[in-house]
Amino acid sequence: MSPSSRSPRPRPVPKPFRPLQMGMALAVVSFISAVAGAVVALLLGSSALTQEAQADSIFTTDEAPLTARQSFRFPSLTRPVHVLLLGTKVLTTDVDAPVSPRSRYHALVDSLEGRTDVMLLLRFDPASQRLTVLSIPRDTRTWIEGYGMDKINSANVLGGPALSAMAVSEVLAGLPVDRYVRVNVQGVEKLIDALGGVTLDVPQNMRYQDDSQRLYINLNAGRQHLEGAQALSFLRFRQDQWGDIGRIQRQQLFMRALIEQALTPATLLQLPDILAIIRSHVDTNLSPEELLALSKFGADLKSDNLQLLMLPGYFSEGEYELSYWLPNPYQIEDMLAQHFDVTSPYVTTPRPSTLRIAIQDSSNDPEALDHLIEHLLQEGYLEVYVSDASRREPLDATRIIAQRGDRDSANLIQRSLGFGNVFVETSGSLQSDITIQVGQDWREFLFGDREEFDYEEEI
Repeated sequence: MSPSSRSPRPRPVPKPFRPLQMGMALAVVSFISAVAGAVVALLLGSSALTQEAQADSIFTTDEAPLTARQSFRFPSLTRPVHVLLLGTKVLTTDVDAPVSPRSRYHALVDSLEGRTDVMLLLRFDPASQRLTVLSIPRDTRTWIEGYGMDKINSANVLGGPALSAMAVSEVLAGLPVDRYVRVNVQGVEKLIDALGGVTLDVPQNMRYQDDSQRLYINLNAGRQHLEGAQALSFLRFRQDQWGDIGRIQRQQLFMRALIEQALTPATLLQLPDILAIIRSHVDTNLSPEELLALSKFGADLKSDNLQLLMLPGYFSEGEYELSYWLPNPYQIEDMLAQHFDVTSPYVTTPRPSTLRIAIQDSSNDPEALDHLIEHLLQEGYLEVYVSDASRREPLDATRIIAQRGDRDSANLIQRSLGFGNVFVETSGSLQSDITIQVGQDWREFLFGDREEFDYEEEI
């Protein structure tokens, strides 16, 4: 049949407009609007909310044509923003509250005025879509305006979140802090319960008992699901050789698991319920619109774009009467340049021969370590050592950890090996610059070396 003899294709008849479809769309829009409205109402109705020293707005609403995912016009970031998160643990003895003669123990108090047990600086960067979390050890020695040199965790007691922000800016070479959030440990427990708990690999047995606080930590090593009370035990435990620094490592493991499992787009829809649960335990100068924007940023975050850092420094080792974490200003300069867009003429580029590389084996195969070490030495990495790994599940893929935030060096090692995934976090060996946690994918590297060795022998 010739093309001209074909009968014309019937034109599709447009489907009639269905009121039901329009009704469903309006219902969705109304629901999302209700979420935003509930967030505003909950925050504005909370006596804990403060608006101290509000800076110029750093958020805007995108008026450009919106995709289906953006059609509800949630506020969005227009530039990087730094949010200081302060976690407080306050006991009756800290605030001179009476202790019941019948109980005779130091109970937790629903207060935000105590020393900070946890201090995190969060950088939300809309250009790179990265969230960088900097853990600041509570024993960090720094200048506190009006009080002199002290541990940084005392700033909240002496002058609240404003003085804490000034102390953090001081130790970070003047880096500005845009907003703050204070949360009591009781709020953390309720938040984790509201998010449904977290599944992670507990790296070691955790046992601790303090009858004066009725604090009993009893967690076994291994992969498990932690509800609020168990998660709080995991986050508070620090009775090992590294003290608070080891606890920071475990807190970062927890944060990565929480973001990967619990902070999803669905969480954004639960935000009003979550805020209703924890609002009496939270104090912030974030506006409701800013909170929505940061929540959406977290829900959309990819795990590869999460960076977990720790303030570079070292233990005082008896240098002072008290035990301190002493900041290393040169390493801080490097960290700020790599991850906070701070320019500095003093930034150094590490050479392979000077990098301290720790090897941790999760495959339980000494042959893998020998071949890996030999390969690294041949590539010019001269300071390589085997580190005892904490108990962990065997890894499928090797983890190359930029322990001090040096992502560029970790990427170079990954390209040299041809396998493994790069992580910016401090979950590796504390003495290392880069920690390689060997997984099952070492076999590709191992067999490649064997073939090359056999070929050379035949020649």
